[in-house]
Amino acid sequence: MLCAFEGWNDAGQAVTNVIHHLVSRYDGREVRHIRCDGYYDYQAVRPMACSVTGRRKILWPQTTFYEITVAPGVRIFAQIAPEPNYRWQEYCRQSLRIAEEFDVDHIVTMGAMFADCPHTRPLPLDQSDRGCQCDMDREYNGPVGIPTVLDDMACSQGWDTTSLWVSVPQYLGGDECAQATLQILDRLSVLLGVDLDVGDLPDRANQWKAQASVLTRCNDELSSYVRNLEREYDLAKVAHDVADLGAPQAEQLVRETEEYLSNMGDGPRR
Repeated sequence: MLCAFEGWNDAGQAVTNVIHHLVSRYDGREVRHIRCDGYYDYQAVRPMACSVTGRRKILWPQTTFYEITVAPGVRIFAQIAPEPNYRWQEYCRQSLRIAEEFDVDHIVTMGAMFADCPHTRPLPLDQSDRGCQCDMDREYNGPVGIPTVLDDMACSQGWDTTSLWVSVPQYLGGDECAQATLQILDRLSVLLGVDLDVGDLPDRANQWKAQASVLTRCNDELSSYVRNLEREYDLAKVAHDVADLGAPQAEQLVRETEEYLSNMGDGPRR
């Protein structure tokens, strides 16, 4: 079951758009809901007024579960909702009861966060896989969202879990980030062993990159900031690659990278 929540955990609408994309590209149907009662602050998550068949109606925030067939014999479930404001533990228990009802054996929580990363490189995508004998990630101390709580509760109750988090450049603001959605979808293809239909996401991702590049070219300060992020990204990648090499190859790789980064830093500036 794939789980995505709007709000704090969904920078650039990256993860909820994964669910929207799958529902639009495959044979999917709504199979369950969790009603909003007791879970939401309506001043934070407003009900929406709309017209349905000529009649005015109030739509309240709720959780929707979809059943989606992505390939012959391959069926997944997807949970999408605004992040609840209250009673998280009860909400997660209710979510897992629904997962149990549908014989789900693996919970995949997804999140997106704003971070210092350049749009000119692949966006950082972190994956954490845990079995039923698990502990919280000891490398992070700080606030968490409901994907982390749901992942932890699922793991403690015996589910295998995977947590996917993608980073979105914070300097681009809150616009939709198709590149992040595409990268998560590609990773899900690996997890499911199915080549998921990406539709027009590659074109939209290229458009996102092009618009970001135009923005940075028009702002000297932002352009310099992005170049620094690129250097940090490339150095981190080298450090990762060096760990997998022997000493002579590692030294050669470091020299080549230092020369490349030095030349990049001396490039023309506006």
